[in-house]
Amino acid sequence: MKTSYRWSKWVVCVQALLCLAVMDEIDAQALPNYPTPVQGDVVLKDFRFANGDGMQNLRLHYRTVGSPTRDARGVVTNAVLVLHGTGGSGAQFIRAEFANRLFAPGGVLDATRYYIVLPDGIGHGDSSKPSDGMRARFPRYGYPDMVDAQYRLLTEGLGINHLRLVMGTSMGGMQTWLWGERHPDFMDALMPLASLPTQISGRNRVWRRVVIDAIRSDPEWKGGDYTTQPKTALGVAEGLLFFMSSNPPLRQAEMPTLAKSDAMLDDAEARMQRHTDVNDLLYQLESSRDYDPGPDLEKIRVPLFAVNSADDLINPPELGILEREIVRVPNAKYVIVPLGPTTRGHGTHTIALVWDRYPRGIAREREAGERHAGGDQQQRAVVQVTRRPDSLEKKVDGDLPKVRLNIAENALWLL
Repeated sequence: MKTSYRWSKWVVCVQALLCLAVMDEIDAQALPNYPTPVQGDVVLKDFRFANGDGMQNLRLHYRTVGSPTRDARGVVTNAVLVLHGTGGSGAQFIRAEFANRLFAPGGVLDATRYYIVLPDGIGHGDSSKPSDGMRARFPRYGYPDMVDAQYRLLTEGLGINHLRLVMGTSMGGMQTWLWGERHPDFMDALMPLASLPTQISGRNRVWRRVVIDAIRSDPEWKGGDYTTQPKTALGVAEGLLFFMSSNPPLRQAEMPTLAKSDAMLDDAEARMQRHTDVNDLLYQLESSRDYDPGPDLEKIRVPLFAVNSADDLINPPELGILEREIVRVPNAKYVIVPLGPTTRGHGTHTIALVWDRYPRGIAREREAGERHAGGDQQQRAVVQVTRRPDSLEKKVDGDLPKVRLNIAENALWLL
């Protein structure tokens, strides 16, 4: 018992030191090294929701980084769409660990080469949302509605009729699957992160339902017509969000004592009280009710690379859902990044140094597919986490390169 305790304590210490080293690297990149984002709004006229509701003027806010390149016909040839998660906005990507890594010169999404579009989804950020004034009378939007609005933002507002890549994190990852189904010829490639191609169910549904019920049953909510934010409901929401995000080793390193644990949770709840509107949160969580890409996965035509992490409590790899469903998607691959010093549980999706090499792999795969067009054999490399975090088990159908993972860099190298 004493040896086990000492070993566990040593592991936590090493984890903490490695996390500090990673944060030092991120801090060193803190100054923006990419073009200044440009913000704007597009108002979509007579927008119809899937449930039959409508809005005469639906506002979508967006940010763009870089400049569009057009061919002789005026078609934009370098656009990339990046979609945020539940409760977030396009602003979440303007941060050192994401933008400085991806948008910088030589980065995977070098903003001197690509025109990057970062929209705020319906109900999020500075786009139309319940807290603008309609409160609980705001139309009940869902994920397909959000994708439809993004499509109109691009085509009607920005004059984009083709994308090099659609990628998204968490909710944005789920919407990336829908993009591939609903607009299969609109993009060259897809990259969903921290998501599963199946209906919200199990624990992922339960934590959302607990928050939804807490809001609706809170007397202070008053059917959405509150004058002050319902404190009890927000406390329940932040408690569950705090629990489901990050990973156990990192949380233990951050909160090694009872007092520190309580202080961190209290601080998180206080921040949510200051910055979150309950009606907006309610709609954001309820919008996942109609997400179900399962029946139409075969409609996805372009190369797809899904990235999840082994320490994601919202999309736990033990379920085997990603492995089971992705085989239905032509030209699809996936990786589950093992727990390591750079992973952050569900939040790994925004730590670009963990996965920024994979979009390059998508491009190489597309080029290889074009060179070998006409072959009947479909090749797919599937990478799975084994019991040991420093090794991988591989399943390969067809003659593909050997796969190895270097945990020190959390990098997948195709040798």
